[in-house]
Amino acid sequence: MNGNPSTPLRLGTRRSQLAMAQSGQVAEAVRRVTGRPVELVEITTYGDVSREHLAQIGGTGVFVSALRDALLAGEIDFAVHSLKDLPTAQPDDLALAAIPPREDPRDALVARDGLTFEELPDGARVGTGSPRRMAQLNAWARALGKRIETVPIRGNIDTRLGFVTKGELDAVVLAAAGLNRIGRADRVTQFLEPDTVLPAPGQGALAIECTAENASLVAALAQLDDPHTRAAVTAERSLLAALEAGCSAPVGALADLLEGEQAVTEMRLRGVVGSTDGTTLVQLSTTGPVPASADDALALGRELAAEMLDKGAAGLMGERAL
Repeated sequence: MNGNPSTPLRLGTRRSQLAMAQSGQVAEAVRRVTGRPVELVEITTYGDVSREHLAQIGGTGVFVSALRDALLAGEIDFAVHSLKDLPTAQPDDLALAAIPPREDPRDALVARDGLTFEELPDGARVGTGSPRRMAQLNAWARALGKRIETVPIRGNIDTRLGFVTKGELDAVVLAAAGLNRIGRADRVTQFLEPDTVLPAPGQGALAIECTAENASLVAALAQLDDPHTRAAVTAERSLLAALEAGCSAPVGALADLLEGEQAVTEMRLRGVVGSTDGTTLVQLSTTGPVPASADDALALGRELAAEMLDKGAAGLMGERAL
């Protein structure tokens, strides 16, 4: 690792409350494994300043590019991203040095009066900026024999929670991991199980990135890597890449490890693509041995994507990331 041991490592982070919270957790872990002080460097990304809905500005990379530019310019030593924000193609000059153990990958409902999704009234207004959530929530409502209105929203977590507190919306849907990381899990009225609503590929996981040429820092950060989380998110992101879909497309995916009598023996990958009105969903799953390598995880994702495309997934995605 380059530099004086007493010189702080510079960690690049977005300025949001959630980004600062999760970067602070990573900073503490890096201090432990390197013995070096770590200072946070706040960086504003395009996704932070744009007021357009994420589906309109493309989603892919809008929270990432400024951090990567700072890495390559030598302004920071490493960066922390929410993994679901990363484009699926990894630049050769940057290393995804560590993917720490994953937080809860599920989505969470925060509704007025402590309501669950099943208890929401017909015509309820539900806020989310995600076409993936819109597709699955509308499909779920249809299966329950009712209608909801999904309302596009932006803003940080507290802003989104405020839409419910102020009575502007009946409910909002957010990532459980974000609520947990900033101490707002007490606001959750229902965790949405993956059998009903699949999360975004990589949801709940963090990515720690640095320049590929800084081999000593890559090795130091790799101590924070969780192999099971890396295998799971690699399969999920491989599915997303093979569908040629950006991270604002209505694609959900979750890989989980299945335990046999003695140990973890298999990985199950589930994927969904849907029209945002919920009228059509393509939802499939596949199971394979626990990946022994990144190539195995990539193959599992590509295999499921091929099956989904055969079932008509391409026509449901809107944005295609070519």
